[in-house]
Parts: sequence; structure tokens; C-alpha cells
Amino acid sequence: MSKFTLHTVETAPEKSKAILEGAKKQMGMVPGLYAVMAESPEILKAYTQLHQLFTNTSFDADELTVVWQTINVEHACHYCVPAHTGIAHSMGVDPALIEALRNDDAMPTPKLQALKDFTLSMVRRRGNVSEEDLNAFYAAGYGQQQVLEVILGLSQKVISNYVNHVAHTPVDKVFEKFAWSKA
Repeated sequence: MSKFTLHTVETAPEKSKAILEGAKKQMGMVPGLYAVMAESPEILKAYTQLHQLFTNTSFDADELTVVWQTINVEHACHYCVPAHTGIAHSMGVDPALIEALRNDDAMPTPKLQALKDFTLSMVRRRGNVSEEDLNAFYAAGYGQQQVLEVILGLSQKVISNYVNHVAHTPVDKVFEKFAWSKA
């Protein structure tokens, strides 16, 4: 198993330092994911920009969490599930929804279930969703904009989940209480 460097603001490549400094100022720490990604300033910048763009979509906090955690759980990301559990709590997401996502259980509303189902179809079929998938998503009240926004969220999560898989990123202390592994 290769060991990836966990950069600090001081050890990071110059082009990564500003993002790490911003994270440290905003969160009081450099998240392990950022510490790993700092090795490649381009992936760190891409990830943070995709995160910001996805949080600015039409999805509310519950819907953002459904997309993120559905992908994290499907990809069995040991780092992102705990991190997004903490993030969801800080966003005021209902703890019952958070636990349902972590346990891959049914969603509390038909609309959130449709979002979870569509997101899973998008992941499992690598974007080759069926007309039935699209029609079910549209029938739940979503539109073409949200189809594209799910793809944006998936793009963000592919980066983080895959980085965490290859780097075996340690879960940050603040998220250790939300440790998770796929059943």
C-alpha cells in the first residue's frame, strides 16, 4: 500500500497553500482530504470549486445530503460518509434522514426516494440512465436542471471518493465519532 503525503499549509506546493489556508481559517483545520489533494493543486482546486458549485445548485440541504451520501455509501467511502454526516448535522439535516442514508435505508419522502434512486441509477449505469429512470425522476417533481445537478454532485464525489480509496485518507478527528463502514 502506497502512503500519500498529508500536507500542511507549510509543506504543500505553493499553488495549494491558499486553499489550505482558507480551509484552516474557515474550519479550524486542514481536512485530511485537502491535505492529500494538496499534492496536486489542480485536483484540490477542481474539488473545492465543484463543491462550491454543487452547494449553489437548486437542491436544499436535505437534497444535497441525499446526493452526496448516496454516492458516498455506494462507493463505500470510509472518509466521506463520516465527513458528510458531520456536514449534514451542521446544515441542520434531520438526524433520521442522515441515519437512513448511512444505513442505505428508504428515504422519508417519495421525492427524496426518487432523488436517491435516480442518483444510484446515474452511478451504477455510469450516466446511461433509462427513460424510465428519467420519467420517475421528473414525476417526483425534478426537471432537467436537477438531472444535470446530480451529474455535478457525482463529479465532485468521484474525485473525493476515489482519492480517499487510493490514499486511505485518515478520518479527521472531528468526524471520528461518525465512523462508518459498508455493511
